Amino acid sequence: MVEESGVRVVRCGGNKLSFRAPIISKDSRFLICASGDLVKVFSTSTEECVHVLEGHTGQVTGVILNPTNHLQVYSCSADGTIRLWDFIDGILIKTFDCGYPIFSMYVSEKHIGIVFINIHMESKKCEENFQLVALHLPKVPEQEVEAREMSAVLSNISSNPGYTAMGQGGEYIASVMDRQLSVFFFRKQKTYRFTLKATDKKGAKNAFTCVACHPKDDCIATGHEDGKIRLWRNFNQKKEYTYSTQHWHHDAVATLCFTPEGKHLLSGGVESVLVQWHCDEVNRKDFLPRLGGAISHICVSPDGQMYSTSHSDNKISIIHCSLKLSAVIQGLVKGNICTDLMIDPRTRALVMNGRPGHLQFYSLQQDKQLYSLDIVQQEYINQEGLDQFEVIKAAFSVAGTWLATVEERGRSTSDLESSLKLWVYNEKAQSFELNTTITAAHQGKIMHMCFSPSTETTMLVTTAWDNQFKVWLLGPDSDTQEEQATWSCDYVGSYHGLQPTNCCFSSDGSLLAVSFKEVVTIWSSDTWGLLTTLCQPPGPIRELCFGRLSCSKYLIGTTTKNLFCWNLLTCSLEWSTPMYVCLLRSDPLSENMVAFSLHSGNTDLFVFRPSEPRPLFTQKAVCGGKVQRCVFSPREEPLDSCDERFQWLNRSRLYFLTELMELLTFSTKAEDERILNSRKQLLVDDSVAVTPFYLLLGKHRQQQEEKQNSVVSQAADRVQPPQASVAIKELLHTPAHVLPAASFLCSMFVNSLLISNTGNREGKEPSEQVEESEKEEDDSEEEMETHDFEQEVRTQGSVEEAPPTLSKAEEKELRRVRKADFSWVTDLASS
Repeated sequence: MVEESGVRVVRCGGNKLSFRAPIISKDSRFLICASGDLVKVFSTSTEECVHVLEGHTGQVTGVILNPTNHLQVYSCSADGTIRLWDFIDGILIKTFDCGYPIFSMYVSEKHIGIVFINIHMESKKCEENFQLVALHLPKVPEQEVEAREMSAVLSNISSNPGYTAMGQGGEYIASVMDRQLSVFFFRKQKTYRFTLKATDKKGAKNAFTCVACHPKDDCIATGHEDGKIRLWRNFNQKKEYTYSTQHWHHDAVATLCFTPEGKHLLSGGVESVLVQWHCDEVNRKDFLPRLGGAISHICVSPDGQMYSTSHSDNKISIIHCSLKLSAVIQGLVKGNICTDLMIDPRTRALVMNGRPGHLQFYSLQQDKQLYSLDIVQQEYINQEGLDQFEVIKAAFSVAGTWLATVEERGRSTSDLESSLKLWVYNEKAQSFELNTTITAAHQGKIMHMCFSPSTETTMLVTTAWDNQFKVWLLGPDSDTQEEQATWSCDYVGSYHGLQPTNCCFSSDGSLLAVSFKEVVTIWSSDTWGLLTTLCQPPGPIRELCFGRLSCSKYLIGTTTKNLFCWNLLTCSLEWSTPMYVCLLRSDPLSENMVAFSLHSGNTDLFVFRPSEPRPLFTQKAVCGGKVQRCVFSPREEPLDSCDERFQWLNRSRLYFLTELMELLTFSTKAEDERILNSRKQLLVDDSVAVTPFYLLLGKHRQQQEEKQNSVVSQAADRVQPPQASVAIKELLHTPAHVLPAASFLCSMFVNSLLISNTGNREGKEPSEQVEESEKEEDDSEEEMETHDFEQEVRTQGSVEEAPPTLSKAEEKELRRVRKADFSWVTDLASS
C-alpha cells in the first residue's frame, strides 16, 4: 500500500477560547482573545467574529493592548515570537523573534518599547521553573526583527499568567508561587518576598492561586486555595507589611481583577459567580450567579464599562458594568466525550457532549455553537466527588425528527440509574422537546443504540449488559396526532445468554445485525426472526457496519486484531485482513468506508470499499495517539474538480477527534482554492461583522451593480455622470473625529451633487442650439437655392439640362466649405 499525497490534515475550528484571558478594546466595541494558533476579534454587540489574525505557528499564550496605541495589540506564542497587529484592519504590523517559547506577556505605559515575558529558566529545564525577563523591542523599519536583548526581572515563578501582575503605573511587579509573594521594585531594583504559613489555626490552605494589583494605590490582592482574598499594603517595607482578609468563595479563588479606577475588585472561581467587591466599603459585594462553567479569567475594558469572564466550558461572557449579561461567545465544549460525533440532519451541525448534562449543536461552517440542549434538566453542582447524571449515548433518526438520549448516574452496577429519553423536533419552537422518558429501560448499562433508516416506521434498537436487545416502536397514531405519539417496547431479543455489544441496520432497514461477543446475528425487522449467524476469527466484535448503495450486501466488522467482510447473499466471509482498527465508519452518501488503525503510537487512515479489499486511499500518521471519534458530514456543494484519488471526499467530509481533543479534518488543494476565492469575495468593511443582514445587503448591492452594468451595455452612447467626487470620498473615507463642521460639509456636498447635472446641461444646450441653427440655415439656403434655380431654368429654357442634384450630406459639406474663412490665402499671396 502506497501512501497518497495531496490531502492535508487541518484543524477545522473549535479551538479553546478560554485558554488565556481576553482583552477588550478601549471603546468596548471589540473583544480580542487567543484561539489555538490564531487571534480572534469579536464584536461585543453582535458576538460575531470580525477578524481572524493568522501568523503564529504555535499556541498563542497571551494578548495585550499596545500601551502607546489603543488600536494595536501584541500577541505572544509558544513559537517564540511576539506579533504586533492592527486589530481594526486585521493587519500584521511587525514580528519580533525572541528565540524562546513565551508563556505569558505583560506591558506597562511607563516602560515604552519593553515587554515582560515569561520563559523557561536557562539553568533549569524543569517545567515548573520559569523566569520573567524584560525584552527590549528594537525600533527598526523591517517587519521581521530579532529581539534578543533581555534582562532578568524575577526567577522561580509560575507559567500561569494569573500568578503575575503589573503594579501601579509600572512601578513594581508582583508574582506568587506556592505560599510566597514576590514584589520587584523597578526603581530600587530590589525584590521583597513575603511567605505565609502552610496552614493557620483553623487548618485553612494558604497557597496562592492568583494575584492582581490596584491601578491607583499601593495595594495587592491575592487569592488562595481556601477561598480567601487578602489585600496587602505597606509591602514596600519588608517587615511592616499588613494585609486584610475577605472571604466568600467556598473553593479556591481562580482569578482577580481590579477596575481601571480601582473602585471595585472582581473575583471568580468554580462557583460560576462573578463577585464584585467594593473597595471603599468593607464586606459590601454584588453578585452575578449562574454564568455557566467555572470562571477561569476576568477582564475589564479600559473605560471600565464592560467586563468579560472566561469559563471552563470554552465560553466567554460579556457583562455590562451594572452586572447585566450582555453577550455570550460560545466555543466548542471539549471534555469527557461519551457520545459519538453526530451530524444533525436538519442543521448539519456537529452534535456531541457539551456542558455537563447537555448536548451541544456546533456549526462547523461558522465555527460557533448554535445552541445547547439540556438533556438532564438538573442544575449542575461544581463539586469533586459528587455523582451526577451524564449523557452517555445519543442518536438521531434519519430525517432528524427524533432524538434518543441515554443518561445515567452511578459508579457501579448495583447503584446504576439510567433513563432513555426520546425527543421530538417542534417546528414552531424550532427545538427538540421531550416526548417520552423510559426509566430503567434495561437492567444493565446501555451499550449501543441506533434508529432504523426505514421511512415506513420509526424504530429504535438498544443493547445492554442485561444480555438483551430491545426494539422500541413509535405508536401508529403519530402521523395524525403527533402530540399524542407514544413509544413502546415492541420486541426483546437475546442469543444464548450472551452479552450484546453492537447493533446496526441495513441501508433499507430490512435487516438488523446484533453482535454477541464473537457471534454476529442477523434478524428480520418485519418478523424479528433470526435469519442466520456469522462467525469470525477469535476475539470479541468491536464494531459492525453495513455497506451502502451498491455494497449494501456486505457487512463489515472489526476485532482487536482483524478487519473482516461478510457477503450476506452467500453468508460467507468475503475477505479479512490482520490489522488493529480503533474506529470504523461508513459514508452515508457513497460506498466508501474509513478505518483508523493505531500503529506505533500514531493513527493511520484507510479508505476502502467493501466490494474490494484493496484500499482506495491511505495516509500514514494523520495524528499522534488514538482517534477517539469520527463522523462523515455531507457537503453543501460537491467537489467536482477533485482529483480521482480523492473522490471519497467529493460528497462528504470526514471529521475526527484526537486524544488531545483536537477536531481535525481533511482538505484538498481544490477545496483550499475554493475557500481562498470565497474569502476574497467576502471581504467586508473592517468594523462590520459578517451578519446575515450584511450579507443580504451586500447581495442586494451586487444585484444593483449588475443591473447598472447591463443598462450601460445597452445604452453605451449615453453620456454617464461622474461616478465619484472628491467631496463624497472625503466625507465617506475620512474618520468622523477629523471631519470639519457639518455646516461646511453641507454646501460642499450639495455642490458636488449639482456638478454632474449642470455639466450635462451645459454640454447639451450648446449642441442643441447649434443643431437648431444649422437646421434653420439649411432650410433658408435650400429655399434660396431652389428659387435661383427656378429663375435660371426659366431664362435658359428647355435647351440646357438642369444641373445634377446633390445629396443632403454633400450639400451640407458644401455649405461648410462656403462658410470657411479663406482670408489667410489672400494675406499669404499679398506678402
